[in-house]
Amino acid sequence: GSGGFRKRKHDNFPHGQRREEKENVNPPSALMTSFKSFQLELDTRHDKYERLVKLSRDITIESKRTIFLLHRFTSAPNGEEILSESEVKLDAVRRKIKQVAQELIGEDMYQFHRAISPGLQEYVEAVSFQYFIKTRSLISVEEINKQLIFTAEDREETTNMTSNSHDKQAHTWSLKVTPVDYLLGVADLTGELMRLCISSVGNGDIDTPFELSHFLRQIYDGFTFIGNTGPYEVSKKLYTLKQSLAKVENACYTLKVRGSEIPKHMLADVFSTKTELIDQEEGLP
Repeated sequence: GSGGFRKRKHDNFPHGQRREEKENVNPPSALMTSFKSFQLELDTRHDKYERLVKLSRDITIESKRTIFLLHRFTSAPNGEEILSESEVKLDAVRRKIKQVAQELIGEDMYQFHRAISPGLQEYVEAVSFQYFIKTRSLISVEEINKQLIFTAEDREETTNMTSNSHDKQAHTWSLKVTPVDYLLGVADLTGELMRLCISSVGNGDIDTPFELSHFLRQIYDGFTFIGNTGPYEVSKKLYTLKQSLAKVENACYTLKVRGSEIPKHMLADVFSTKTELIDQEEGLP
């Protein structure tokens, strides 16, 4: 049969020659070398992803601490000290973002976007919150990205440079916040502005809630232009944004209609009670 023919065919070659041809046709060393290179590449990418996740977690934590600090602005006797301290904290956050930019040198950022997106969103929220307190306006994504251009001047990265003029030039790293991360950060900002409204009323500030109401209405109108055509995450946060706007408008309504008959030290309690009722009606936790 055919099996016997194959056996007789193989027998026509010496045993040593058959072994050499087998090794030449299918060398296992070349295959193993390829798979080891694949393994090294995947392990390197995985390790980088884990480092970026850790950096993003640190950015999120420091950004939240900055937001908590900025909430003391309305009650602090000297608000400029709060703003100065918040700027120091944001500089520390930017140093973390610089490490992210260094990790992404020569890489496609969107392959690691899921790892760094939560931290960037929280940073946008903190920066925009500080910017609103200073200017009563919304910071642009271009302005945020300008702050995320870093150089190695006067830092440890320059110590390893050689003496030639080419290497003396400062290294530059940059990281751009994507439009989606910017929109998600601004959507989270509305919740902090709602809390700022309540705390402002508790401190006897009657003008800030009306400013916040007008500002949040403009943000909400902008998000409605995106609607369901934008990313899924943005449309999800539109509902929370609407709830924050409703709470601020309710506070303004109470101030306008009943502000004269409610003592200022009790206004915050009244708004907190109304906020809890709104949450219960909407089924929010």
